[in-house]
Amino acid sequence: MEYNLADLFESIVDVVPDREALVYVDHPGTGAERRLTYAELDAAANRIAHHLASRGVAPGQHVGLHLYNCVEYLQTALACLKMRAVPVNVNYRYVADELAYLYRDADLVALVYDAEFGERVAVAAGTVAAPTGRLRHLVRVGEPTSPPAGLAGSALPDVVSYADAEASGSPERDFGARSGDDQIIIYTGGTTGMPKGVMWRAEDLFFSGLGGGAPTGEPVRRAAELAERVAAGGDGLVFFPTAPLMHGTSTLTAFIGFFFGQKVVIHRKYVPEEVLRTIERERVTSVSLVGDAMLRPLADALAGPLKGTDCSSLLSLSSSGAILSETVRGQFQALVPNVLILNNFGSSESGFNGTATGDAGPRRGFRLRVNSRTTVVDPATRRPVAPGEIGRLAQRGQVPLGYYNDPAKTTETFFRDARGERWVLLGDVATVDEEGVVTVLGRGSQCINTGGEKVFPEEVEEALKSHPGVYDVLVAGVPDPRWGNRVAAVVQPCVGVADLTLVELQEHCRERLAGYKIPRALVLTSEIRRSPSGKADYRWARSVVAAAVRLG
Repeated sequence: MEYNLADLFESIVDVVPDREALVYVDHPGTGAERRLTYAELDAAANRIAHHLASRGVAPGQHVGLHLYNCVEYLQTALACLKMRAVPVNVNYRYVADELAYLYRDADLVALVYDAEFGERVAVAAGTVAAPTGRLRHLVRVGEPTSPPAGLAGSALPDVVSYADAEASGSPERDFGARSGDDQIIIYTGGTTGMPKGVMWRAEDLFFSGLGGGAPTGEPVRRAAELAERVAAGGDGLVFFPTAPLMHGTSTLTAFIGFFFGQKVVIHRKYVPEEVLRTIERERVTSVSLVGDAMLRPLADALAGPLKGTDCSSLLSLSSSGAILSETVRGQFQALVPNVLILNNFGSSESGFNGTATGDAGPRRGFRLRVNSRTTVVDPATRRPVAPGEIGRLAQRGQVPLGYYNDPAKTTETFFRDARGERWVLLGDVATVDEEGVVTVLGRGSQCINTGGEKVFPEEVEEALKSHPGVYDVLVAGVPDPRWGNRVAAVVQPCVGVADLTLVELQEHCRERLAGYKIPRALVLTSEIRRSPSGKADYRWARSVVAAAVRLG
């Protein structure tokens, strides 16, 4: 058996068929839920795979998943892997034009979508399908509240309900041989430019992002060993990816849970109070989320209306995709003192890179103990930098093949060294010390050049978040006739804080930052705009500060 994700999942099913695999809460607070054992989830995925094959979806072709968190999301992803089709995530916040771009760029032949997005999907799918597009089959999850308006005569693909699709397919595993070369595509982007599809081989993704490399334990050395470990060990771990499955980190967390033979819990949407209730009810042991935007409201709820909720089962809480600030980590740690809080670092292009050291913070930066395949390189020579020099984070070995349909960007980001080993050059600017500890300075694309000095927004944001009156913040550059740019902060004050001033925040930052990094402009806002998973929207922040400067 090769390291194929569908094969690996089926090997787990065969040793723990009656163990609970997936718990889904539809509308938090209503009590509506679904529970599936490993055998039930396996059979359900087989049914959808057979349905898609009956509609002409062939191995290697692309199937879009345009859904909120739901059983059907993971069921369809598994179905695609079983039949060797390629699952493709779709950001459900996109409007019709952005969806049409992604559907077309990804060469989707089929799409599974939530009925709530019906009108946007119909407009985008009609554009892509007519007259010669690839997209030809839609599967709708849920019932539409009303028929899409204004689409008479549009060349829509055929549409079937998910329930009918599942009922029409066989539950049997009569699929052909699979390969470690089978693919998954993870679309990433949205804060800068159009989204890009990262192409992963199944085997590479297993070792880079799905626990096969076992950063905290022994790596898997044989494909059959995974099921052997599950059969030899017990259950009791409960994984709870709380961010949208449309972002790679949550889907990968769910699959890690499956490959450990443990229970995975998902909510349709992120509601902090219901997350806490689920932790207590399901005895959750591991929560994954993205940054302060998700952890802070969890801490607020636990300190307020959900005070006393039993979180004693929680062993670990991890963030990936956005850095947890020292302030918010401390708030949650005080409420749940026994939980291990991990600031993990990774990306759609690299999988897992490493975990922040215990001394990371506003004065020392985001310090990272990386895996053996990650280093800092000179982006021009693509060779490792000397300790203390600034370069770009890079990872070698089992990395993606490139960006789908984008050879130019692939050439910029992915390369082979003199020995022929594959590398990915990430967008994060960093240094490395004599002991191999990496300090991540920030995303190079967001760097602010002020009078020739480089300021990374993340460092300034960390300092500002340590002020007791700051709930959330993004930092961006404002054009300046003398310095080229100056640092500006968009701040969401804490509830009840009405007198937050630029001078007060500047004084707070002087003990933590060099003078040129201190914000020179302040915009107060009722809410910081982030993606559903908590990732920063720097395009929005720049537009807000630019508008404030024009009005001022």
